[in-house]
Amino acid sequence: MTPAELASVVLAAAHAIFEQRGLDRAALPASTVVERPRNPEHGDYASTLALQLSKKVGVPPRELATALADELGRAPGVKSVEIAGPGFLNIRLDAAAAGQLARVIVEAGAEYGRSDRLAGEKINLEFVSANPTGPVHIGGVRWAAVGDALSRLLRATGADVGTEYYFNDAGSQIDRFARSLLAASKGEPAPEDGYGGAYIAEIAAEVQARRPEVRSLDDDAAQEVFRVEGVALMFDEIRTSLRDFGVEFDTYFNEKDLHDRGELDLALNRLREQGHLYESEGATWLRTTDFGDDKDRVLRKSNGEWTYFAADCAYYLDKRERGFERVVIMLGADHHGYIGRMKAMSACFGDDPERNLEILIGQLVNLLRDGAPMRMSKRAGTVITLEDLVEAIGVDASRYALARYSSDSPIDIDIELWTRATRDNPVYYVQYVAARTAGVARNAAEVGLVPGDAEAFRPELLDHEKENELLKALAQFPAVVATAAELREPHRVARYLEESVAASYHRFYDNCRVLPLGDEEITDLHRARLWLNNATRTVIANGLYLLGVSAPERM
Repeated sequence: MTPAELASVVLAAAHAIFEQRGLDRAALPASTVVERPRNPEHGDYASTLALQLSKKVGVPPRELATALADELGRAPGVKSVEIAGPGFLNIRLDAAAAGQLARVIVEAGAEYGRSDRLAGEKINLEFVSANPTGPVHIGGVRWAAVGDALSRLLRATGADVGTEYYFNDAGSQIDRFARSLLAASKGEPAPEDGYGGAYIAEIAAEVQARRPEVRSLDDDAAQEVFRVEGVALMFDEIRTSLRDFGVEFDTYFNEKDLHDRGELDLALNRLREQGHLYESEGATWLRTTDFGDDKDRVLRKSNGEWTYFAADCAYYLDKRERGFERVVIMLGADHHGYIGRMKAMSACFGDDPERNLEILIGQLVNLLRDGAPMRMSKRAGTVITLEDLVEAIGVDASRYALARYSSDSPIDIDIELWTRATRDNPVYYVQYVAARTAGVARNAAEVGLVPGDAEAFRPELLDHEKENELLKALAQFPAVVATAAELREPHRVARYLEESVAASYHRFYDNCRVLPLGDEEITDLHRARLWLNNATRTVIANGLYLLGVSAPERM
């Protein structure tokens, strides 16, 4: 019995009681929740339904809990129900009902854990969005891992998600990039405010190979060639690096398109219609202080130039006009000051900033070697890059390490730990279970042990304490996925895989033998345990997929 099935049983019991007592059935919720009690000794599941309904129907909670317990006690699959405190229900399932979960999981396969919790939500998820002036640095890599995991979680819970990378090929940073390429082509040092590192010389050489005529141009013309060609090469490299990291975007959005299509003027007119623009000292201002910003923001300077914030406004409006109800933007730790102005801008457009715009801030990442932070990249020269991280610990470990922690906490990634083939390496610990469950299934097939069809499965045999513990861990997966998606916290999936599934499976494996020994006859218990083994493999694989990490069959 899954938690959802048990919740339906609890609600059905409540319906029966309300009907018997003539209580107002309108007070009943459309659904209810059962959860695992913190103390396993209190039972398999707990429900607070009696406490939730007590005031609505004017019945003391403990009295209502007693009636619910009596009704539930007659339900198939429920072994016992105890009342605790003011009206908590602690529910125990019989072994057959608990064990059926293994069949449910195996038969659901890749669908187990998915739901329609966020069905109907159309979400634009923007992350990484690094300017094409250099390789993706380790802070951007964190958003690549977390953002991609979050997109998978949102889709797994029914949301319509569009992932997006925003870049520009204009502005002062791009000018410095072009000047740096020009200097490298001449064998000169980078400008004082320019970009260094071997990648600059590599790109400059590639531009010259593609456009040999650049050598004969004056500096202004040559710089423009290096700007156009260099940005294209750099962005191609960024896209390739992210693709190799397992991250693909639905849309790569160029800021230049906003200017070319006149969308900044469109945004300006929309904000003027809303009554939030004013002119001062020849510039056009947005009155964001009306919505909590610390100061008003300039959209158009007195010389007619647009500000970066004007492009932010146009880009937000573009997303909303494309039908995205919720705009989620992931930014680095140095962008914390953007939250107030962006929320105010959303309100200026007439939106609800708490509903239509979410801004997530990611904290810093350090890569440690021999206990000390690495500061210099072999290729980028000044920052640690995606390639540096992958070269050090691999794609799977990189993605898992970056997604394993709450994004609002700084993290240190110790190269020695994350390359160690031991249980203290979190990704190894989880992937080892994936490989072990696959190995058990292979070995079972070799000795003629197969699960058999669902009709022959005897779930009541899974009555060992460690089998029950593992079943309860597996049952929580759908709730973990839903919570991680709703709270935008992929790290909940990683911690669940480690602390609940992997830990419980190791204890199950050590105490409950799946394979027959020697000439021992294959029994229904072996088959039932094989179902449970395979269910564990399904949950581990599904969870790792949500993190963008592989579930190996061998290690």
